[in-house]
Amino acid sequence: MTFFLGIDAGGSNCRARLVDAAGREVGSGRAGAANAGIGIDALRAVLSDVIVQATTMLSPAERAGVRVGMGIAGIRRPGIRAALEATDFGVRSVALASDAQIAHLGAHGGGDGAILILGTGSAALLRIEGREVALGGYGFPVSDEGSGAALGLSAVRHALRALDGRTQWTPLADAISARFDHDTVRAVAWMAGASPRDYGALAPIVMDHADADDPIARSIVEDAAGHVERFIETIVARGVTRCTLVGGLAARLHPWLRVRTVARLCPPLGDPLDGAIRLAGFDLPAT
Repeated sequence: MTFFLGIDAGGSNCRARLVDAAGREVGSGRAGAANAGIGIDALRAVLSDVIVQATTMLSPAERAGVRVGMGIAGIRRPGIRAALEATDFGVRSVALASDAQIAHLGAHGGGDGAILILGTGSAALLRIEGREVALGGYGFPVSDEGSGAALGLSAVRHALRALDGRTQWTPLADAISARFDHDTVRAVAWMAGASPRDYGALAPIVMDHADADDPIARSIVEDAAGHVERFIETIVARGVTRCTLVGGLAARLHPWLRVRTVARLCPPLGDPLDGAIRLAGFDLPAT
């Protein structure tokens, strides 16, 4: 029997799902950040870990026959694809794509349409008559507008300004600065080594305070929603009729979008792991 393993390797976590030839889930795996930014050795280690987790119930012979599809955040970085192609993961085959590409495959079942990824980072991927067009996704902090990392960065800026007395002190400022014992020196030290994932971890705090009507948190989220709407307007202007929001932040930002924007959105047919399994070679039925 042939097994198909899908892997979604993103900026915050790495997930894996193993299905059999009938599409039944028979294994899974989960680990930490697995984007290209962590370095090729660390990336290989995370990918190997989730493969082992997901295939634990298989015999050595069955594992050697597994067909794998991997969606890797940052795979366009120089040398990453070549290094992964040269890696022996102990399986039959490995098909590589970006995390955006597997999200698109899952959301639209391999057909035309667009996705806007709202997670640790942000990016859009359009498929028009079989041709791919990418928008954004150039990397934090230059890009990733409307993302979790962008929300977290804005919150830290607000907290530092509030500690200086340069802006109003709000519950959001208190919640963020408390993480650094209200000490700007500690905050700056944290920032020196903070990753997009670290900033993204602050996004739920921003969203919670925005929902509680904190004025600065609301302004931060409204700005993020504005970037999302501009993404969607650009997508629609390209002639795409089916657009889907995906990623961990999508559900939280959805209520902040205007009614006319929401009307342009469609629910996904499947998730990124479904897309990765399709990439591996299995044609999952649309759900």
